[in-house]
Amino acid sequence: MADGRSEPMITAMRLFLVLCCLLLAGAARADQTDERLDGLFARLRAPDAAEAGTVEATIWRVWAITRTEEAILPFRRGVAAMEEGRLPEALAAFDDVVAKAPEFAEGWNKRATVLYLLRRYDESAADVARTLALEPRHFGALAGLGLIRRAQDRDAEALAAFERGLAVNPHMEQIAGAVRTLRTRVRGRAI
Repeated sequence: MADGRSEPMITAMRLFLVLCCLLLAGAARADQTDERLDGLFARLRAPDAAEAGTVEATIWRVWAITRTEEAILPFRRGVAAMEEGRLPEALAAFDDVVAKAPEFAEGWNKRATVLYLLRRYDESAADVARTLALEPRHFGALAGLGLIRRAQDRDAEALAAFERGLAVNPHMEQIAGAVRTLRTRVRGRAI
């Protein structure tokens, strides 16, 4: 990323995107309405970090699959373009996804990510809101909202978003670190 994010974060994002592409190749239809998610979210809070990591990967896999046939290929194209840093192409693909599958939370979340990377923060936040309206437990979208608000120097709002994300997924270590930093920074200010 050109916005100063750490190399481990970039590597993790690339790994996640590759995983999404591989999982999309032969997966059954799922999305944020998949009945398995309630049980997965209950298990996500397990104290065992290894188990939580496996559960988190499964949640991401479920989220990344749309039930809308016409949106599958544009979603795959968008993920591949985003992974390769072709952001305008990724944005066009995710525009197509949300037009064809407006009920698909991860389509909105991926477009929010691209808009964030393009520094179009208000548009990104609007797509995060749409993601959360469809999947209120979307810890990735909550973490993304925190990043947006941090980029806008809105520390108290960033902290609140990060804390909401950690309440759903307490195993997001990078977000936990950001929370510790932000708590110090906003101490004494109204949140």
